[in-house]
Amino acid sequence: LGNGGSTLHVLRCLEDLYGDKWTSFIVLLIHSGGYSQRLPNASALGKIFTALPFGDPVYQMLELKLAMYIDFPTHMKPGILVTCSDDIELYSTGVTETITFDKPGFTALAHPSDLVVGTTHGVFVLDPSRFSGKGGLEYTSCHRFLHKPSIETMRQCGAVWVRGNCSQQSSSGHHSDSEKGSECVYTDSIFYMDHSIAKQLLTFYKEMGTLCCEIDAYGDFLQALGPGASQDYTKNTSDMSKEESRLAEVRQKLCCLLRGTELNVIVLNNSKFYHIGTTQEYLFHFTSDSKLKFELDLLPVAFSIFPGKAEALGQSANVIQSILEPGCVIGPGSVIEYSRVGPEVSVGKNSIISGSYINLKADIPPNCFLSSVSIKMNDQVEYVTMVFSVEDDLKKSVKLLSDTHSLRFFGVSLLECLDLWGMKVSDQLFSSENTRLGLWTARIFPVCSSLSESVRMSLKLLNSVQHMSAFQLNDFKLLSVEEMLTYKDVEDMLQFRKQIYDEISVQRQKEKPDL
Repeated sequence: LGNGGSTLHVLRCLEDLYGDKWTSFIVLLIHSGGYSQRLPNASALGKIFTALPFGDPVYQMLELKLAMYIDFPTHMKPGILVTCSDDIELYSTGVTETITFDKPGFTALAHPSDLVVGTTHGVFVLDPSRFSGKGGLEYTSCHRFLHKPSIETMRQCGAVWVRGNCSQQSSSGHHSDSEKGSECVYTDSIFYMDHSIAKQLLTFYKEMGTLCCEIDAYGDFLQALGPGASQDYTKNTSDMSKEESRLAEVRQKLCCLLRGTELNVIVLNNSKFYHIGTTQEYLFHFTSDSKLKFELDLLPVAFSIFPGKAEALGQSANVIQSILEPGCVIGPGSVIEYSRVGPEVSVGKNSIISGSYINLKADIPPNCFLSSVSIKMNDQVEYVTMVFSVEDDLKKSVKLLSDTHSLRFFGVSLLECLDLWGMKVSDQLFSSENTRLGLWTARIFPVCSSLSESVRMSLKLLNSVQHMSAFQLNDFKLLSVEEMLTYKDVEDMLQFRKQIYDEISVQRQKEKPDL
């Protein structure tokens, strides 16, 4: 469905549950996260439940979102506020300034960002006649919305402004490095739509029947808005499959439906937008000296049992609701969450360990991603642990079996890895029924009867690639990450987290001095 399709589905559910009453509601709609292929430790339970390294017990992204938006409902007319679950918006406004969502149509928050950031987000082309660029908060209108534009497109469309003098648009001529450093664009984060728009979208959804393609709530809704909107994006059907050509048709219908609708913008000049949707962003914001770490006062050890004092870990690693036994070593820049780590474990730098029980002697290499998932097959709970490099591209796929050599696992061609594991390239290697052949759909992870055993087997699999030594996988039942999510047993995963929580709580109680 995509986050746009899921938005439409939620509107349908609200009507089914509440009838016409839903049009009087103030609704916070958070996209909890799709497959999360770029941050797969959030794949099973959703990005909205990502643990954050602060709070006692730890906060999840959901609590942070609710805290950030706590003042919005009192300044909002009935409507829908749409946000993602992998971003954080921090801002400062004057004492008398309030963020108000009360205008018809759409209203979006805008944040000053570097031009490079704009290439991976939505960018507002603001109306210069109605935008002064002064103060911390300003209400204005958007002439046109650009979705993940190139820097050249931003310049051509008049989206680039001079930072610190935002009332002056940047020209599209040549720029010195110092001038380029002062340029910015205004990027998107959350948006609001009033109920008249929501009802139009719901009617559209009913008329469409079953959606056969993914719709983007940002790219496919917002690009149709504003007086300068172009329909070019709806006709971009190059290299599209049949499913994707259906998307072009849906985009055109959405564009016709929303064309002419106002896109109001609330510019927050004293604001910062943080994205935590990839392994690299996750590690950077949680372990380095990032501004986010400073602004939220993120902790090196959050609600965990850690041998010695937290300061010993340094400021460049992160332990979240985990139990670490004396003797284990955690490398700089690594994050451990919801895990038990034994005394003979060494975790290399820039690694992510999630939901795992490591009770063997193990040297986990740098840049390692290790995440365990409980599954239920034939009414039996079993365990699978995925292991990758934090730099592996899980979204990359090929259409032909003969192209699998271009897929890389921990920097090594998947073909070479298969040879080490005693496996052949075949249709049975991949779980996807269509042509999405990639690391996400590769059946290479052993199913085991215990959590610790699944970690042991997956580390053996990785060790064989690291040392170019054979490790036979033929005797195992193997699953892909795609299949892990199909068979996931959320209840068992939450039970493991609860066990860790209870043990930490008991330990905390013992450590409290007698009153």
